Amino acid sequence: MNSPLQTLRKAPIDWRLVFMALVLAVLAGTFHIFSDGIFLSPENLYNIAQQTAVVGIVSTVMVLVIVARHIDLSVGSVIGFVGVLIAYLQYTLGWSWPAASLAGLGAAVLVSLYQGWLTAMLGVPSFVVTLGGLMSLRGAAFLVADGKTQPLTDETFLQLGGGYDGAIGVTATWVLGALVCLALVARAALRRRAAARHDMPLQALWVDALRVAVPMLLVLAFAAAMNRYQIPNKDAPQGIPVPVLIWAAVAVAVSFISQRTRFGRYVYAMGGNPDAAALVGIPVKRVTLMLFALLAVLITIAAIVSVARLNAGTNSLGTGMELFVIAAAVIGGTALAGGSGTIIGSVLGALIMQSLDSGMLLLDVSIGKRMVIIGQVLIVAVVFDVLYRKWAQEN
Repeated sequence: MNSPLQTLRKAPIDWRLVFMALVLAVLAGTFHIFSDGIFLSPENLYNIAQQTAVVGIVSTVMVLVIVARHIDLSVGSVIGFVGVLIAYLQYTLGWSWPAASLAGLGAAVLVSLYQGWLTAMLGVPSFVVTLGGLMSLRGAAFLVADGKTQPLTDETFLQLGGGYDGAIGVTATWVLGALVCLALVARAALRRRAAARHDMPLQALWVDALRVAVPMLLVLAFAAAMNRYQIPNKDAPQGIPVPVLIWAAVAVAVSFISQRTRFGRYVYAMGGNPDAAALVGIPVKRVTLMLFALLAVLITIAAIVSVARLNAGTNSLGTGMELFVIAAAVIGGTALAGGSGTIIGSVLGALIMQSLDSGMLLLDVSIGKRMVIIGQVLIVAVVFDVLYRKWAQEN
């Protein structure tokens, strides 16, 4: 008879993600105490959720890029270029926001396919290619509108960035939270049924219940927090902001792609051993191009959310974002050597990065000190990843 501790240890639980969640909880609790109860206030949680969405959207696909043993240092500059282009087409040329967004998507795809072609077909390291893109596309963002800010006023478009009218309200928030909880229960039940049908060993019922109950509590707590925040001159609370819904939809979609499609399996196989992947018939070059194309789609979505949130397109949009995106992926457990990484890990990594930055801002920590601390946190995350993998191999 196994003890509860032994049963938990044998359960299919990613303990690194559990540790990351505990780190996030400790950070939140610490900042809440030292900020005199501001950090965990509904208003601050609402702002953190919105601010994290853009980095979270891009970090989901950055996980797959790093898993495949590539890197993209130009994502921040591409977001700036695409964002300014979308705003310029709307403000200066009078395009509708859907048409401008499609044009931005086309530009992002061209950029990503160009960089992916140099990497996949010519064998130029993605680090070098995208480092050049980081500089070139930042200049392109300036050239699109000659460095002038492009203000936006379309109310429907601005809702995509959150803000005053960019949330779904109380009722829709509770309905969505309930649907997510039902989906978690149904998924666990189907998993147990499939295991029984194929004569596979079943986990203890209490373990499966725990694996469902914890996410359900987090979902309901988040919904409650969002429903408690109310802008002073509005009649009702905000509910979940639209950027968070977009981030959640992206995370679910990319998670499905990575776990349930041939393309996703190919990406992980390439990251594990590129030579072996090519020898068994995986079209490495084509998959690499498809991966960069997927990156372009999510960069466009992130650019739309960023521009809508700022109500304008500026050539400085996305500056330094590549560091936060890569850091979110790495802190979430993605191995820089390739081959392993999870989408849920990138979500936790993005939340940790934004919580750390927002918490230090509340405590009035200077920008220089914040940069030093965030940089060292990234190093600690990599060291932890190395030590965890050694421990996992030994056990």
